[in-house]
Amino acid sequence: MGGEAAIRLSVFLGVFAVMALWEARAPLRDIARGRRWAANLGLVALDTLIVRLIFPAAAVGAALDAAAMGWGLFNHLGWPGWVEVALCFVILDFAIWLQHVIFHHAPFLWRFHKVHHADEAMDVTTGLRFHPAEIAASMAIKIGLVYALGAPALAVLIFEVALNAAAMWSHSNLRLPARTERLIRRAFVTPDMHRSHHSVLRREHDTNFGFLFSFWDRIFGVYTEAPEGGHQGMRIGLSEWRHGQSARLGWSLALPFRRPK
Repeated sequence: MGGEAAIRLSVFLGVFAVMALWEARAPLRDIARGRRWAANLGLVALDTLIVRLIFPAAAVGAALDAAAMGWGLFNHLGWPGWVEVALCFVILDFAIWLQHVIFHHAPFLWRFHKVHHADEAMDVTTGLRFHPAEIAASMAIKIGLVYALGAPALAVLIFEVALNAAAMWSHSNLRLPARTERLIRRAFVTPDMHRSHHSVLRREHDTNFGFLFSFWDRIFGVYTEAPEGGHQGMRIGLSEWRHGQSARLGWSLALPFRRPK
């Protein structure tokens, strides 16, 4: 599947531009960009470089390899292509949801995932802010699942594009009409739904783990309707760190190895 990287980059830049402009026109909270954006986008650049160095073919390449070798479940079922694509998409979304839950509850993995949660505000760049070690681990898990499923390359490409776009959407600083937000939330994660997940309160940030579909959290009983302090009054980030530290790239990269002061 030629041009996979170009497709992903084009969609990424388009969605990022749309969300950034939308946030500027209809923000929910008054937040600073400046150094935060420099740190968050610096992490994106490092993540992209490291993943491409370690996994040059990425998950789509793994799907093509699995198909060529006849590996994985769907390469032996012979079901209609659209059924396999739809099922793989849903399975991959559930796997990302489950991985997210595990990264919260396994202490060693949380050390890296908390870099994402350390951001003291929440906007489109927060959805891209991950430690390179977490991104590499996530890609390794995804590639292993793609081989096990024998996932069609088209399903993997669609999922990768959708996941990236959904991460920017769900972390965005948008003010949506209440009726629209409730309607979308029935099936998909909204910014208001995911904002609770970034609360400094542990009982709130251990809920609403979804990135794309909203129903996994309801099915498994880890759904929060809204933060206790309201979306304007809630505090975002990690309570154990001093204000402003997360807006530094070097500090964010070293966070998994730091002790709170």
